[in-house]
Amino acid sequence: MIGIRAIASYIPESRLDNIQQAEKFGESADFIRDKIGATTLPTMDAGCQASDLAAKAVEALCSQHGLKSGAIDALVVVTQNPDGMGLPHTAAILHHKLGLSSRVAAFDVSLGCSGYVYGLSILRGLMEQAGLKNGVLVTADPYSRVINREDRVTSLLFGDAATATWLSEDAEWTFRRPLLETDGSGHDSLYVDDRMQLHMNGRQVFNFAAVRVPQQIDRYLKDEELNTQDIDLFCLHQGSAAIIDAISRRYQEVRDRFVKDIRETGNTVSSTIPLLLEKYVLGKELNRVLICGFGVGLSWATNVIEKVKK
Repeated sequence: MIGIRAIASYIPESRLDNIQQAEKFGESADFIRDKIGATTLPTMDAGCQASDLAAKAVEALCSQHGLKSGAIDALVVVTQNPDGMGLPHTAAILHHKLGLSSRVAAFDVSLGCSGYVYGLSILRGLMEQAGLKNGVLVTADPYSRVINREDRVTSLLFGDAATATWLSEDAEWTFRRPLLETDGSGHDSLYVDDRMQLHMNGRQVFNFAAVRVPQQIDRYLKDEELNTQDIDLFCLHQGSAAIIDAISRRYQEVRDRFVKDIRETGNTVSSTIPLLLEKYVLGKELNRVLICGFGVGLSWATNVIEKVKK
């Protein structure tokens, strides 16, 4: 069974002091710590593109976990902030930067915060059908390129990062079938305008996540004949500290199993879940972890990853 063998990441060294940013908008340090959750925000350097972040993450995956670039059969990039204007696809540019073989399948998936959960199943399905041995799922969505630093709603929230997940048959973790949902009527809750600037209705996005995400988690657990006690950790998209708190309050009996780690990264969009898996799950004494991504679209997706019994 194809599953997750390893994860590596790249977080830019350049940082924005989010408490200083908050002062500009008349917000307190307590607001940043308690509601936003991020005291610093990593930002890619001027002139960088999504493929530059992605290349750093894939290179880390190869150097840290022994993946040979020549063994890669498929390369999938989850991004909604691609290089240039998105043509050609970022996966092709990344393919060139990594010097991969022409036999490698490479394509983008245009999804945001739900993209990692979607991407796992998309890549595994391709690998199983095509008989591929090693696939790499990359997340790289640098929102800094579309943020207006005078916009309080978005400037305080998003950070840049990239991750690379190695999928293969010789894996420590596998995953179940996903539960995937979309509400296109909320497409204008989070969008980029024709000036390439990001807009977000924070209240609408918060309310959507606070209501729809617990409903989906409950339905997923029921469909998979699981209960909350069967889950060792809940690794949800780190939209903000406030949204993780709002969702976890619905599950008082296991609230301490909801991971909240946004202080030094901010909301890194599709990269938040794999960052959590790299730090808290892989190589740890855990058996079953629920992952859930939610956001732009509106789109939300849940799955469970499980340690392979050997």
